[in-house]
Amino acid sequence: MPAVTVKDITVLPRVVAPANARARIVKSVTTAPQGYEGEGFPVRRAFAGIDLAEIDPFIMMDQMGEVEYAPGEPKGTPWHPHRGFETVTYIIDGIFDHRDSNGGGGTITNGDTQWMTAGAGILHIETPPESLVMSGGLFHGFQLWVNLPAAKKWAPPAYQDLRARDVALLSSEDGGSLIRVIAGELDGHQGPGSTQTPISLVHATIQPGAELRLPWRNDYNALVYVANGYGYVGEERRPVQMGQTTVFGEGDTIVVRAADVQESRSPALDLFILGGQAIKEPLAWMGPFVMNTKQEVMQAFEDFQKGKLGTIPAEHKSTNVHGTPQTVVEG
Repeated sequence: MPAVTVKDITVLPRVVAPANARARIVKSVTTAPQGYEGEGFPVRRAFAGIDLAEIDPFIMMDQMGEVEYAPGEPKGTPWHPHRGFETVTYIIDGIFDHRDSNGGGGTITNGDTQWMTAGAGILHIETPPESLVMSGGLFHGFQLWVNLPAAKKWAPPAYQDLRARDVALLSSEDGGSLIRVIAGELDGHQGPGSTQTPISLVHATIQPGAELRLPWRNDYNALVYVANGYGYVGEERRPVQMGQTTVFGEGDTIVVRAADVQESRSPALDLFILGGQAIKEPLAWMGPFVMNTKQEVMQAFEDFQKGKLGTIPAEHKSTNVHGTPQTVVEG
């Protein structure tokens, strides 16, 4: 699991939880069901079975893979619409291409993030590049849906391309955990992602036997998803493993410990840690639209059918100055 790594973790700033900090209790641990998305890539639904009030301001999160594709097997999604929220796509292993009807897009690979604000409406597509389809290879990533408050659901769509080199890198107090801050603030360190809804998003790797005590805003909820490995959550040391989500209660610190023994395929405990301020608004969610009322959702479907959420950019073949065919994207 490469994402972003460092040769010497001791040179990184260290995150230290205050001595009098109150550890958050474990409210629940759930196991993500597995299924398929888009054109058939495997996913784990990280928040399935958890009350939406517990994960607010988030809507859903998919762990995509981890899967080793044979040549010709890599798959993505077709063009599809969104309105009323943000999609955050984080790649740990592999390569993904994104394009949208607002002109945003690019290629992300190990440790990169694409942050798309659908707002009033957008069309987008996510696919593996042709080179990966031809060669096959390892693919592993996450897609998170972040809700927007009613006042921002009609904002113009936007796109952020967050490179791995821009992620804030930190170490735990004992030097046993590498902490990557993708968005929001952690112990005074700011991640590169600009958030419409106040949240923090962290990818942490904990070495066997090490303990992570992470200071966490007490006005944010706290969710921890195990991407790889085995460990324990809370002062209660409740056991967790790959594919499980922990919902924490109130407090100032998230406590997670990696098991002393890990599997050879995942030699450390990898976590996706997230939380934010609850929006606490009515939620109407159907497919690719997350609004406040059923009427707004039905309006989104109607607007999509009428082409009001954007149009798929046209492609045509032309030639460059050397006479070689090239693809030109319009829109």
